[in-house]
Amino acid sequence: MSANKTYDVIIAGAGSIGTPTAMYLAQSGLSVLVIEALPSPGQASNKHAIGGIRATHSDPSKIYLCTNSIEVFSTWEKVYGDEIDWRSGGYNFVAYTSGIETTLKSLLDQQRALGLNINWINKSENLKIATHLNPDGLLGGTFSPEDGSASPLKACFAFWKHAQSAGADFHFNEVVTEVVVKGNQIQEVKTDKAAYACKTFINAAGGWSRKISQMVGVDIPIEPDAHEAGITEPVKPMFDAMIVDIRECPGSSNFYFYQHPTGKIIFCLTPAPQIWGNLTQNTSAFLPMSCQRLVDIMPILSNIRVRRTWRERSGEGAAQPAPGVSGHRRAMVCRAARHRGRSSGGPRRACHLRVGRRMDLHHRCRRRSRPLDDQHQRGEHRTALGSGGRGGGDPRRRGRTGIAPSGERDRRQAGYGAC
Repeated sequence: MSANKTYDVIIAGAGSIGTPTAMYLAQSGLSVLVIEALPSPGQASNKHAIGGIRATHSDPSKIYLCTNSIEVFSTWEKVYGDEIDWRSGGYNFVAYTSGIETTLKSLLDQQRALGLNINWINKSENLKIATHLNPDGLLGGTFSPEDGSASPLKACFAFWKHAQSAGADFHFNEVVTEVVVKGNQIQEVKTDKAAYACKTFINAAGGWSRKISQMVGVDIPIEPDAHEAGITEPVKPMFDAMIVDIRECPGSSNFYFYQHPTGKIIFCLTPAPQIWGNLTQNTSAFLPMSCQRLVDIMPILSNIRVRRTWRERSGEGAAQPAPGVSGHRRAMVCRAARHRGRSSGGPRRACHLRVGRRMDLHHRCRRRSRPLDDQHQRGEHRTALGSGGRGGGDPRRRGRTGIAPSGERDRRQAGYGAC
């Protein structure tokens, strides 16, 4: 099979990472092909997301990338004219134990130093933000007002539309079967339908990234895991913020929910232990467990009716460099903004790396986080390996590579453990 067309960049995956990456690269003047196994964009992990977008993390690179993502989402309608249901309601991490209060407060100085707009609010202030929170045992919480939410489907469709307008090609119902590498350079990408030559290959296959990366001899430890979510009937507007409870309970490590502009309550629970694999069926255990947590935090919702539940999939992986990455561009795990992968900061960074420019965001990340290797800085080797999975997962959720010591769990969860 001979290559029938040459592209500057080929991207595997038309989801939360691949689609905006294609848009930014095409807008930069590069020829781009996106190969997607499903019939349309955003049909894997993206459409199962609940919509939360936050910069509230404790890792410097995530804060910078997610802040950049929020800037894109919050100004999208003004810049591009598309309504993506953006709402800046903020994130409210609530504390009902002294241990969690201490954990949340201990992160504030670092988060503020990295530019995050976040503060500790006492009980009375917290009840002004979310009037119907259970006041019994509430000590207060952190509040970051610039975090928010948007529609996963509308956002992905908008990225796809503008990527096409900029000249990017999308091939749906086509599966990557082989990536040909010669002399440490990508030569071509083969699918079940054709072969395409390219200079750069970006793996944005989310929970399926590991299989793609193995085609170029690199094993990125990404494993798909499953969460479940639910949505209620609409009720009158009560609160704007995403409420996050990081207390560990039997069967779950955290719980979070917000009220959609339509009045519906959307909620999600992180199972403990993790549920691995590409599972799509919801379970009988989720609804009783999540409803109990919902009512415990906001008792006024005790009589609300749940309309639907579903299981969402994502890709979680180790934060350390993947074995075998030397000789290729260092792995880019583009999981910013926790829009269940709805990232724009990661794709923008990928674009700047590919076209040879570095934006201010990239310089700040380099100064305050782990240095990049020399090959990465010089722009050598045109292979980009990454994941379009969940943006900002709990560090305890790192594939099968290990679990954080129990003494670190509250601190780590405060930085990462919610949508």
